[in-house]
Amino acid sequence: MVLVFKHFFRKNYVGLTLWPFIIVKEDTYKKDDVLINHERIHLKQQLELLVVFFYLWYVLEWLFRTVLYLDSYRAYQNISFEREAYANEENLGYPQSRNAYGFLKYLFR
Repeated sequence: MVLVFKHFFRKNYVGLTLWPFIIVKEDTYKKDDVLINHERIHLKQQLELLVVFFYLWYVLEWLFRTVLYLDSYRAYQNISFEREAYANEENLGYPQSRNAYGFLKYLFR
């Protein structure tokens, strides 16, 4: 289910997945196939880690990478979950065909 919350996002962010919802900044983003596909990849990641472990891992990896890069945005871009989603967001069939725990191959890249 895709929801719209205009005041939920910081300046550069337009989409977010909080299982089981995809939340977008504006109604027009509901029609953005690439963005929605990116967020569907996150839904798959969240399910395979039983949701709560996804969020725990996500925050811990972001904290580690923030210290590593001394840049919170660069840390976000390099989280393994984000790397997998960005690398495959244009492949609209990816969420259905991805291997379980596909984000792991992006952990050390």
